[in-house]
Amino acid sequence: MSEYLDHRTLYRLPWSLSDNPIVWLEPTAKCNLACDGCYRANVNSHKSLLEVDADLDVFARYRNFDTVSIAGGDPLTHPHVVDIVRRVAERGYKPILNTNGLALNESMLADLKRAGLKGVTFHIDSRQNRPGWKDKTEQQTNDLRLHYAKMVASVGDLLCSFNATVYEGTLKDIPDIVDWAQQHIDIVHSLIFICYREAVLEQYDYYAGGKKIDPEQLVYTTDEVKERSDISAREVVETLRHRHPDFAPCAYLNGTEQADSFKWLITSRIATKDRIYGYMGPKMMELAQSAHHAVTGRYFAYSSPRSLRRGKSLLLGWPLDAQLRRAAKRTLLDPRALVQPLHVQSIAIIQPIDIMADGRQNMCDGCPDVTVHEGKIVWSCRLEECLHYGQFIRSVPKVLDTDQPQTDDDVGVAASNGNGKSQAQLKSELGLRLRTPQEPQR
Repeated sequence: MSEYLDHRTLYRLPWSLSDNPIVWLEPTAKCNLACDGCYRANVNSHKSLLEVDADLDVFARYRNFDTVSIAGGDPLTHPHVVDIVRRVAERGYKPILNTNGLALNESMLADLKRAGLKGVTFHIDSRQNRPGWKDKTEQQTNDLRLHYAKMVASVGDLLCSFNATVYEGTLKDIPDIVDWAQQHIDIVHSLIFICYREAVLEQYDYYAGGKKIDPEQLVYTTDEVKERSDISAREVVETLRHRHPDFAPCAYLNGTEQADSFKWLITSRIATKDRIYGYMGPKMMELAQSAHHAVTGRYFAYSSPRSLRRGKSLLLGWPLDAQLRRAAKRTLLDPRALVQPLHVQSIAIIQPIDIMADGRQNMCDGCPDVTVHEGKIVWSCRLEECLHYGQFIRSVPKVLDTDQPQTDDDVGVAASNGNGKSQAQLKSELGLRLRTPQEPQR
């Protein structure tokens, strides 16, 4: 049994609504793929460069930030994506391109780098309905990831990251992706795993303001439950620890409604292609974030490729950090570590919205990925609600059938589905679970 993951022992990232390293710029809603887990409607609509400038002005008005994630849709479908990158860079921010890579080639990547691009995050997983890659496993899809990692490396001095949506059927494959990333740690700088979510319409009534609405037109709703949509960051860690028992996250963002939930969970490992020497601990992450903010006035989320090749210098923090002390000891006992560069590679897990039994929506507290809607910053993962209803929608448990017998454990669940089914039944049939604080395993 692996060690219980206690949020009180980790560093709570100080990122907030107004002071946060990242913003999420969406210059287009158009995409050239149709991924199963996408939360954005695919619309052939591009923002003008003036509208992009206006969005950047809104970000600057409301948030102190360091990095602009350029997303969508897929930003490579925008005819002026190079100009957008240049505009972001000229304002003194780090442009990071978020793309599926389908429209990318080495020549375009070189143009983007000359415009000021600092890195690329590729969304690649086995359920993107990607031409030539349908029905491939996650392990087979690693070949596609490697293709893009080599492309980024050939251009040089760009961060290379990969994100993947975690489905019920692919949860077991995460260790293989993580091991693949270690094998290519010199050119793969980070991984991001995003837990799959969808809204089940039969559980809740939905309201926009005081008006009851039918949210079927939103791309992330479903009438029929086909797979789990409550995968948690804790489960991802547990899955990884089956293969790597010492896997050690160091920092997190909690939820707006549940303090011990891990909405963003960050791990930084120090390794070569052949061996993991250890992990950055909470104290070192706290020192890094605080020192960067003290010097620059901003928190950070993306380090340069050059700094990520200097894992040995990170070990100098061993007097302050217990995790780094263990890593330093391992390097001193291994002669290979004295002659090989040690790389730092991050693994992030994102746990999107959780709808709790009473209808409350547990969102990311201090969300990095805010975007712009009508001059205000909003959660990017729920932008469709604002576009359709002018606001975020609320979820309310369906009316309880009082003719059904109840127990204390059943009340919350029965209130949410109206038929008095037990917790176990509801978990099995709907793939949803009560959001209650978890106690340490004994």
